[in-house]
Amino acid sequence: MARSSKKGFFGRLLRGVLLLVLVFGLIGPVMVTAIYRFAPPPITWLMIQRVFEGKGFDRRWKPLDEISPRLVRAVIAAEDAKFCDHNGFDFDAIEQAYESNARGRTLRGGSTISQQTAKNVFLWPGRSYVRKGLEAYFTVLIEVIWGKPRIMEVYLNSIEWGPGIYGAEAAAQKNFGVSAAKLSAAQAARLAAILPSPLKWRAAKPGPYVKRRSGKITRAAGTINRQGMASCVLG
Repeated sequence: MARSSKKGFFGRLLRGVLLLVLVFGLIGPVMVTAIYRFAPPPITWLMIQRVFEGKGFDRRWKPLDEISPRLVRAVIAAEDAKFCDHNGFDFDAIEQAYESNARGRTLRGGSTISQQTAKNVFLWPGRSYVRKGLEAYFTVLIEVIWGKPRIMEVYLNSIEWGPGIYGAEAAAQKNFGVSAAKLSAAQAARLAAILPSPLKWRAAKPGPYVKRRSGKITRAAGTINRQGMASCVLG
């Protein structure tokens, strides 16, 4: 009788654990992602970390139609030229990054804007296989549930653009004293140019490297515009 009771207890415990895994591991993320399809995501783990590091906090959410199309084209040119063509993953870029890193060259990544958005909004800073797996899961979710315009909107409002500076509006105001809607092509390119190292590089007073990089981005953004490579966002 006692043995039967123990089996019943462990059976109920196992079902409870499986239910928790289902709710928090599968249903929970889907529900949160669905909510963020319409509501601005709150403060992220990276933002919290930076606050504790004493870097402050400045974020001013703006809808996509109040952010300059020049900035959309600039970040696509700088970060993910195939943004409108892939479903969240650029496997060619991932392969190139792997080969480059394997040859001992400067470490580079193959993350798309979708992947960057997923990890910025939902995950903690750091590197691990678990985090990478969750990043892939959330990337699929936002591609399916949000779509490209919403991904770009959340990306441009959440990305780190300097010490304590998050999102296009705060970055535009801090660096150039204008709203994100009024950014010029050159200003947009400078903001896009510092994204790989926003705590190291400056858009307002760029050094030689950022100047060269922003020039390349300006030219690439022109190509993005002429070839309609941002049409999934800008129509």
